[in-house]
Amino acid sequence: MSPRQPRSRAEATRRSARSRTSTTSRRRVWLKRGLWGVLGVFVLGVAGVALAYALTDIPKPNEMVTAQASIVYYSDGKTEMARLSDEGGNRESVPLSEISPNMQHAILAAEDRDFYQNSGISPTGIARAVWVAVKGGKATQGGSTITQQYVKNYFLTQDRTLSRKAKEILISLKIDKQQSKDQILENYLNTIYYGRGAYGIETASESYFGKHAKDLGPAQAALLAAVVRGPSLYDPTLGDEQRTNAEQRSDYILDAMVDQGWLTSQERQKATFPKVKKYRPKQLGGTSGYAVDVIKRELVDTYKLSESDIQRGGLKVVSTIDKDRQQDAVDAVDAESPQEKDVHEGLVSIVPGDGAVVALYGGKDYAERQFNNATQATMQAGSTFKIFTLIAALQSGEVSTASTFNGASPQYFDEFSSTGEADYATGDGRVKNYNDEQFGQINLLTATGHSVNTVFAQLNILAGAENTMKAAQTAGVRSELTPNMANVLGTDSVDVMEMANAYATIAAEGVRAEPYLVKKVTFPNSSAPVIKAEPKTKQVFDKDLMDDVIEAMQQPLLGGTAAYAGEYLGRPAAGKTGTSESLRSAWFDGYVPQLATAVGLYRSDKKGNQLAMQDLPTSGNITGGTYPVRIWTAYMRAALEGTDIEQFPAPAHINEDASPPAPEAPSTTSAPSSTTSAPPSTTSAPPSSSSAPPSTTSAPPSSSSAPPSTTSAPSTTASSPSPTLESPSVSSSAGDGG
Repeated sequence: MSPRQPRSRAEATRRSARSRTSTTSRRRVWLKRGLWGVLGVFVLGVAGVALAYALTDIPKPNEMVTAQASIVYYSDGKTEMARLSDEGGNRESVPLSEISPNMQHAILAAEDRDFYQNSGISPTGIARAVWVAVKGGKATQGGSTITQQYVKNYFLTQDRTLSRKAKEILISLKIDKQQSKDQILENYLNTIYYGRGAYGIETASESYFGKHAKDLGPAQAALLAAVVRGPSLYDPTLGDEQRTNAEQRSDYILDAMVDQGWLTSQERQKATFPKVKKYRPKQLGGTSGYAVDVIKRELVDTYKLSESDIQRGGLKVVSTIDKDRQQDAVDAVDAESPQEKDVHEGLVSIVPGDGAVVALYGGKDYAERQFNNATQATMQAGSTFKIFTLIAALQSGEVSTASTFNGASPQYFDEFSSTGEADYATGDGRVKNYNDEQFGQINLLTATGHSVNTVFAQLNILAGAENTMKAAQTAGVRSELTPNMANVLGTDSVDVMEMANAYATIAAEGVRAEPYLVKKVTFPNSSAPVIKAEPKTKQVFDKDLMDDVIEAMQQPLLGGTAAYAGEYLGRPAAGKTGTSESLRSAWFDGYVPQLATAVGLYRSDKKGNQLAMQDLPTSGNITGGTYPVRIWTAYMRAALEGTDIEQFPAPAHINEDASPPAPEAPSTTSAPSSTTSAPPSTTSAPPSSSSAPPSTTSAPPSSSSAPPSTTSAPSTTASSPSPTLESPSVSSSAGDGG
């Protein structure tokens, strides 16, 4: 028997009891030590907080009401482009007695319903902010009380760190002890930013409603309490989305006022959404105002800066906008646009493979019209969408750019009819070329050069409308698209920015980049990190595929619908014209290897309804091959002056052995005599409808000269197409000939 084993069961029991007693004793010792340690840490923490509280001074109010204007610079980082706020802010303080009780209750309902009961801070909000920071996020989360917001806006900087949050908490506790709740609420309402350059409730009330703060009704007060969250998101005059946001937030606040007993049910029922004054910004006038507005939105949406940060944060924002190229855009539009005042122009110029926007023309004067023709106006894309059908068809592997199709006009297709069966009597399912221009059996290079509708209709049937839509989205189109068969003719509405970016993807041989206008942001506090833009790029198309598309897109400039640009630019370029049904929009989107630019024109009445650009008193018919091509050419000539002439990559000739499946022979009303003739030469001189252009080294025609007439009678054969004309065709759903 081992000497360690007990000799009896009783002895074993005694030994086990002694062992348990010893273990329990040790546990008690460690428990006591742990409790003393926790107590010590707690005491030290309390002492530390108490010391920090004692050492924290409250700044004088007048030390933080002085605001620093944020400045936007051109891409050189030196030349000032705009100031984002009035000098020193735009503020007029009033006592709480001159602020409507409706406004007082609305802001409490929106931001801090326990304001008069809490100690100035929100423990749960603070815990949430700390937890987010511990997980690696920014110290921006947490439901701050009105006192905390007042302290942050009135005493502290806008940097987003835990140290600033700690100061905010300590000062809030002190402020809550030293100032009455009414005084805190008064100061808060007089310092918060409401948008429109307005700091303080009195200025905001005047800006939004043209009345004093003491006269605000419940609905007006609720709206102002809503815009505090983010004026660019809740000012109802900025757009439909903002109006919807404002209505929903206002309803939420008004309902909360009823719940708190600050508003009766009858008063709530009468509180309908208020009418708001139109805002005319002082600092963002002229053509550059449109770019500055996009920059402000990017600061909010991409970099999560608050409106207050932007308005009075003393930011130094370096944009991607090149001063010379921006002026080139203004000059081109001024020189080459139609004379009709209700025709609007948009232009965006982007660096392919990077996404930097170097020029943006959204209108003549932002102070007069806060609607951006480059980023907010949407227009039917017209024949610019044919390129996405070409991409989809080449991706299918069933065609190459050498594949040939019947270019006769008109042709009838079941897929283009509203019933699924073409009807010759009604014209349902009919697709025709501009002025019924006739082409024989032509390849896709010629079809692209002359924007042959009947060929591209067949190509979309082969590729599939959904694949055309997907190709556009992959290239960078972000507007809502529909996969209907007529999308090849540009039935979807898009904006100029996204079309410039989509074509930049092709210019970069399939590398898509996210457009951006903010290059760098520095803060007045040197300890705050500098924001530097990092281009977001992705290879989304095969390089060989893009090289073939680029070759096809050079054809419009080589004697096709954009021959004017090819003659006057003086370097290799590619692009596509586009004209929508009834001439409601006109486009030219094009590029050289180092720069992509889109130009879009549309016409509208005072209510924003788009009108046809047809038979205008001075300009006649506006199509993609007229004014848009001229504006694009004038801009690109100036913007590229002094830069290297870069060559496009050689075509890869993918799917070289492909043979497209033979579709059912498309029907025509009669066989045109020219359908068997040779296709028009892409190198032939332009017809007499416009004077023969000079050599590429000479200056283009005077900007005062009218663009080529769109009303001259077209040739009835395929041998002499008009290189600068395009017009919608007629089909059951849409049409485009550009």
